[in-house]
Amino acid sequence: MICVGTSILGILLILVLSMNVICNGGSSAAREMFVSTILETGALKFLAKMYLTTDEINDIVQKNSMGKLDDAVDENLIRIVAGNEEVKGSLGKAPDRSEEATVTDYRVAHEQNDREEIDEDGDGIIVCKIAGSNFLATMLIVKDPSRVTLESYYNDHKAGAPLDKIVSEYGGVAGINGGLYHQNETGGRPYGVTVSNGVIQTNKPQESAGLVLIAMTYDNILVIEDVSKLDEAGVEKLVKDKKIRDGCCFQEESKDSNNHFVQLMINGHERELNGSGSGRNPRTAIGQRADGSILLLVTSGRGAEGHLGASASDLIGIMSEYGAVNAANLDGGSSSSMVLNGEYLMESVTFRKANTSWNLPVAFVVK
Repeated sequence: MICVGTSILGILLILVLSMNVICNGGSSAAREMFVSTILETGALKFLAKMYLTTDEINDIVQKNSMGKLDDAVDENLIRIVAGNEEVKGSLGKAPDRSEEATVTDYRVAHEQNDREEIDEDGDGIIVCKIAGSNFLATMLIVKDPSRVTLESYYNDHKAGAPLDKIVSEYGGVAGINGGLYHQNETGGRPYGVTVSNGVIQTNKPQESAGLVLIAMTYDNILVIEDVSKLDEAGVEKLVKDKKIRDGCCFQEESKDSNNHFVQLMINGHERELNGSGSGRNPRTAIGQRADGSILLLVTSGRGAEGHLGASASDLIGIMSEYGAVNAANLDGGSSSSMVLNGEYLMESVTFRKANTSWNLPVAFVVK
């Protein structure tokens, strides 16, 4: 016991000294990456304040901040293609947007590329493996956007469940984790606004700072709506006017206690970044192409297979490369996970939930 205790104390001492070197004696780039990354975690934010003042932390956050991207989604840029059995050469970068650019411009740009997407098993879902410099990722391309729903396990059970259980219980074949939630052993409850099958299940738009609703409409368009300044009546009007059928919230907030972001691309415009824009962590993101296809993305990180994780810049780059017109960041970190046909393609990066996912209250499910 003395040997074990001494070893544990030694490891902790090494970690404490290492973080001190990173924050106070290492390179500025390492310090900025450490702070940006740790502020995106659920339980380790306090580590930044152990070594740096609030002003120093905020200075780092501002150096790696993002420009505003508040435009409303232009639904006219999405033209859903029915019966599209195979999409060839659609992995191209979307063109720069202008006032004259149309949805056709996206398709022409994509068709000019020499890569192919083939739905090998004919299930309407294409699986793409992606390797970045600091992460591995999996992209699911769902050709029919009407198949993507938001299912709330919490609403039915007042608890959360692993992603594979949620997907199975609601008759899905694939899924990714959803938005921000109060994390505990039972999965907590979703923060902000949750809509499932057109029914508002939670309606607390000002429960946390900077909440943004990421949702599918009855017209099968992905919309990204800031609800942080709305009251409950305002949310009800928004859901009705936008014909929202399924959605949940993530957080847009950058300060000494949080470093979260939502909008990645709106109407083909990529979000402008200062520095890296964020730290490196496991990530989950959702996007939509001009032909209506939904892009579901999950990346690794936090030491899994030696990878630190993806940054905001990485997510924007991937979504742009895969032809997204609109895209949003969802809850990341230990929540990030992906299931297809009962198997985890991407697992939660946590020792306690190996080979599965954290207990989640909601998930985007592909039926």
